[in-house]
Amino acid sequence: MKYKRDDAFIKKFGKNLKELRRRKKISQEELAYRTGLELSQIGRIERGTINTSISNIYLIALALDVAPADLFSFS
Repeated sequence: MKYKRDDAFIKKFGKNLKELRRRKKISQEELAYRTGLELSQIGRIERGTINTSISNIYLIALALDVAPADLFSFS
């Protein structure tokens, strides 16, 4: 099976993450600290340039105090 990367979906995910983070008034630096991820990685996820892992999504959801499903709630 050939891997298919859905760039549009990844960008929507990143945009939604950024909006949730801003609503919570958390900087990228603070989110990086809370998750243990690199600041540059948070930026790449928000810009949709990387396809992050389920484990990282879970860490981000915990850090933002939201359900992981909330990170996927976009149209």
